[in-house]
Amino acid sequence: MASRDREPFASLLLYYLFKWTVVNPTFRLYFRGRVEGAQHVPKQGPLLVVANHASDFDPPLLSNCVRRPVSFMAKEELFNVPVLAPAIRLYGAYPVKRGSADRSAIREALKQLEQGWAVGVFLQGTRTLDGRIPNPKLGAALIAAKAQAPLLPVSLWGTQRILPNDSKLPRSQPLTVRIGKPIPPPVKTDKSLLWETTEQCTEAIHQLHDLGR
Repeated sequence: MASRDREPFASLLLYYLFKWTVVNPTFRLYFRGRVEGAQHVPKQGPLLVVANHASDFDPPLLSNCVRRPVSFMAKEELFNVPVLAPAIRLYGAYPVKRGSADRSAIREALKQLEQGWAVGVFLQGTRTLDGRIPNPKLGAALIAAKAQAPLLPVSLWGTQRILPNDSKLPRSQPLTVRIGKPIPPPVKTDKSLLWETTEQCTEAIHQLHDLGR
């Protein structure tokens, strides 16, 4: 099956509707957010967006700031909810089975890339308290190697302070999203090459993050 250059039209429509009515106003006004490096984002074609992760707010903020839909994994159970399932599919979410997250995530991410999506991967895999990446995983580099898609490093600065001490209400915390230059994918799935690319992505994100506000 031939790869697409862009996401499905219905998904693009939903993305821009949600972006301009909810996410971008919240990011710009409530969080006093700013974006640097948006010119580095390829406007079409498969792309791995790799970032640090410190908040549940990160996926929509990341998608908003790179100015194109970003597809993320979601629990398989969510795709059994009648109204929610078609909505999150349109927004680019793909299901991952419990207990086989690595295999199913890679398989589904490759399907999304073939459809022209940008796929988001948090290098740490889980949230960290300070927004840094002490223990990056090889998943993003492996997906990039299999799809031969570039990796786009992105730093989300300040999101760990949005919900301090498990607060239920988000704090108006200044946020900065910095986007680096695309990094070429590994030429093959050799583990040493995957580590080299993963470390390159991690270093690029840390350099962006260290710039602060």
